[in-house]
Amino acid sequence: FFSLVFQVAPETKAVMKWLRSIPFVLSASLHGGELVVTYPYDYSRHPMEEKMFSPTPDEKVFQMLAKAYADAHPVISDRSELRCGGNFVKRGGIINGAEWYSFTGGMADFNYLHTNCFEVTVEVGCEKFPLEEELFTIWHENKGALLNYMEMVHRGIKGIVSDKFGNPIKNARISVRGIQHDVTTGN
Repeated sequence: FFSLVFQVAPETKAVMKWLRSIPFVLSASLHGGELVVTYPYDYSRHPMEEKMFSPTPDEKVFQMLAKAYADAHPVISDRSELRCGGNFVKRGGIINGAEWYSFTGGMADFNYLHTNCFEVTVEVGCEKFPLEEELFTIWHENKGALLNYMEMVHRGIKGIVSDKFGNPIKNARISVRGIQHDVTTGN
């Protein structure tokens, strides 16, 4: 799926190492320039195809996560609100990343493919680079949505995988029938 070769910056390598060392399960990347929540895959199945829906095996989970944020955001969820450039109101304020625009090397795709972490990208406002005086409003528009999203960490399967003596098993592979994407246990 990802066969492109590109240089990786030292700080990116450090974050990749960090993500692999701690069993994060949920994250969000905050951007500016639109009002929408995107989810993986951000890279189109066909590299030459733009705006191509590219779902992960966990499409329904990602939609649920993105909706948890979008529905709790007062502007993204306001169906009468005029949008920035794209109009995501009819989509409920969410979209598959590659269906919006395809790009390679994104954190959400990396996290899904190489860690147990499910990440969405939140476009927090129309301004790509908001002015300092706009940050207070942006924070208040996103605070409740962030808290609602963080609560999603309690959804899904939880527990301890242990041997017959009750000792935790590190790196045990967990599979869910019908979803071709395994996760592994942490320490």
